[in-house]
Amino acid sequence: MSVPLTLLGLLEREPSHGYDLKRDYDAFFGRGKPLPFGQVYATLGRLARDGKVVVGESETGAGPERKRYVITEQGATEFEAWLAEPVEAQPHLQTTLFAKVVLALMLGRDAERYLDAQRAAHLRRMRELTEIKRTGGLVDALLADHGLFHLESDLRWIDLTAARLDALAEAVRS
Repeated sequence: MSVPLTLLGLLEREPSHGYDLKRDYDAFFGRGKPLPFGQVYATLGRLARDGKVVVGESETGAGPERKRYVITEQGATEFEAWLAEPVEAQPHLQTTLFAKVVLALMLGRDAERYLDAQRAAHLRRMRELTEIKRTGGLVDALLADHGLFHLESDLRWIDLTAARLDALAEAVRS
């Protein structure tokens, strides 16, 4: 996910302080991985340097001075182009999961044991996501569904690959 473009999108909604941008980013996009304050301000600094945002005057309040960031026309144009561009279809043909299975077979190791461990890890994560979906709001449920669908696809591939391990071992060793 592109942090700079996501921040530009939040700024297109309304001019905001860095603190508010972090709060909104974390609320909608930072599930399990909140955005560090340092990254927020470093990113805003680069966006300002590149002419995509401008920094308003410092405002004093109860805490430290706060700067309000405003998206520029250049920033809005870049954000709009990014928003309109389709996300690259996943997964790629060469995944880490595939590479581990092939390498295990090439080296005469037990690839089925690895697939079983991977299946167990996926099933644990699916239980976690199902609980998030059950107890969370709409945003959490949609994010959990996205993860669950990917894990289900991986599980189907794991089962298919496990059924074909002998043939795959022969193919990679010849």
